[in-house]
Amino acid sequence: MLETYKNLNDIGYKPHDEYGKAFLLVHFPCRHERSQTGLKPSVYTQCLNAFEYNSHFQRHKRTHNGEKPYECNQCGKAFGHYSHLQTHKRTHTGEKPYECDQCGKAFSQHTHLKTHKRRHTGEKPYECNQCGKAFTQHSNLQTHKRRHTGEKPYECNQCGKTFSQQSTLQMHKRTHTGEKPYECNQCGKAFARYSHLQTHKRIHTGEKPYECNQCAKAFTRYNHLQMHKRTHTGEKPYECNQCGKAFSQHSHLQTHKRRHTGEKPYECNQCGKAFTDHSVLHVHKRSHTGEKPYKCSQCEKAFSHNSTLKMHKRSHTGEKPYECNQCGKAFARYSHLQTHKRTHTGEKPYECCQCGKAFSQHSHLQKHKRIHTGEKPN
Repeated sequence: MLETYKNLNDIGYKPHDEYGKAFLLVHFPCRHERSQTGLKPSVYTQCLNAFEYNSHFQRHKRTHNGEKPYECNQCGKAFGHYSHLQTHKRTHTGEKPYECDQCGKAFSQHTHLKTHKRRHTGEKPYECNQCGKAFTQHSNLQTHKRRHTGEKPYECNQCGKTFSQQSTLQMHKRTHTGEKPYECNQCGKAFARYSHLQTHKRIHTGEKPYECNQCAKAFTRYNHLQMHKRTHTGEKPYECNQCGKAFSQHSHLQTHKRRHTGEKPYECNQCGKAFTDHSVLHVHKRSHTGEKPYKCSQCEKAFSHNSTLKMHKRSHTGEKPYECNQCGKAFARYSHLQTHKRTHTGEKPYECCQCGKAFSQHSHLQKHKRIHTGEKPN
């Protein structure tokens, strides 16, 4: 009888008769006393974790010896817990048994459903003890804390660059491999990031989810909306540290800085002319191809620049958006306004290199030079 109760005790059975309780008290007094107080009795001395059932104790031991007896028959991946294997199998079957009762979204794991539900409740139980920012997931809090510590535990084994998130490292590695796993099912274009594919798809759908609350103009990308808003606020957060000129977009500042350095990284492969901005090179190439993609809908006249088409359209509408703040005279082109202003300031920036005479307009200087060359105008 004693042997029977010992074996039953070893497998986690709790006897209900008086003899069994007496047996436990005599042979396992510490264990019995703890069961009365609600404490978990069996102690695995390697980590001092306590377990009430022997099966739990045996399962826990696998965390120390690395044993993984439960193997997936589809991919061979092994697990220490049977429940973990069952959860893993859903990646093959696509089963999602846990459904949100508010929006119907389904999940393969109960923990994922619990985390998702916080989006509806607004609950953010994980709070940063340094800045107070709160998160719905503990993993997000851990990642956030690295902003304070500067910790970047994920290192690229090719270039040594480090990252605070494993997912960011994975995306970075694609810059070395050239891998683009996310492909558009409409045009076949591929992307290294899933978010870039989602943004690209809006080209096909015409979706523009980001709308300006001042003028209702809509954009496919959030950062494009943010840049657009600066046209209303006049904000120019990017300032040149050499001349102090400020810009609303970082890319514009980078292009501007090349004026100081003289760098012209974009070279025409036909004539060798180089440019500070790729868009300017792109437009320049049309001088070789003769391409004029911007056509006037009223007179069919075509132009190589969109800005030139816009100016041309004013010849039809009579629009003159550039007005002199001194005399009120208006102009269809900004350059014409700038030239006009010199009649008020007396500025003459175009000087003849032969006689020193100065002019307010470049065309006037060109005419004057014919005096020296003897050239007769057509």
